[in-house]
Amino acid sequence: MEYFVQQLINGITTGSIYGLIAIGYTMVYGIIGMINFAHGEIFMLSTFIALIVITALGILGMSSVALIIFALLLVLVVAMVLTAVWGWAVERIAYRPLRGSFRLAPLITAIGMSIVLQNFVQITQGARVKPLQPIVSGGYTLMEKDGFQVALSNMQIIIVVLTVGLMTAFSLIIARTPLGRAQRACEQDRRMASLLGINVDRTISLTFVMGAMLAAVAGVMYLLNYGVIDFYIGFVAGVKAFTAAVLGGIGSLPGAMLGGLLIGLIETFWSAYFSVEYKDVAAFSILAIVLIFLPSGLLGKPEVEKV
Repeated sequence: MEYFVQQLINGITTGSIYGLIAIGYTMVYGIIGMINFAHGEIFMLSTFIALIVITALGILGMSSVALIIFALLLVLVVAMVLTAVWGWAVERIAYRPLRGSFRLAPLITAIGMSIVLQNFVQITQGARVKPLQPIVSGGYTLMEKDGFQVALSNMQIIIVVLTVGLMTAFSLIIARTPLGRAQRACEQDRRMASLLGINVDRTISLTFVMGAMLAAVAGVMYLLNYGVIDFYIGFVAGVKAFTAAVLGGIGSLPGAMLGGLLIGLIETFWSAYFSVEYKDVAAFSILAIVLIFLPSGLLGKPEVEKV
């Protein structure tokens, strides 16, 4: 029982990070009907931005808890702002010029942008793994039996609380703000939305920016939790987050978070009770099974063809 509870905690933590990245996929798809395959690399960029800022501020040498908290908040804000700029640039370079083209063109460009960002980070930061010493330490022992302790770290608490808070905030933004109404209008019919006075270009750009900011939060949490990054983590995390978005229902924000949690739990429990080499196989197998019976995902809505 103790081992199960520990893996449940680990799975929720991992799934929360996947869910934050998956929201970026599902927001972009909901408005322009395209998958931003450079989104994983945006997440990867945020981890390197955070690492550079942490090194520049010298957080590892700080002894005051209040000063560390302030510095980490500053790292989070800087990472979100700079990553948002990258997200805006991807939309302007890879999507906006090709928005009226055939549907495959932006997809190819996004894949090309993904490769460009990967190689940019590899050249500027090197191909070696970048380690980071633990900054947020400590935690709580929830259960103990026969020498096995069920531990809940402070970093895991921060990740889950931050994920729930951001999920709530973004849901309220989309449901109750003028920007959210504009996003929902563009999702239904971009041409009609523009005729009604909505700035479609600005709405789409802000959607990319919002998705990039969520990816930045996920990137900072990933760096602080695991302490190891490289230029390739964006591809792996991006594929899993995209899988989570499809599993939960592409276009649904709660579905993206639910899919992220399920992918995280499947990976964690499979690694704990079976072979760790086949954890990705297990996740994709569950995705295939779900889509056979629910083609729109767990919380997705069937697409209605406009005639």
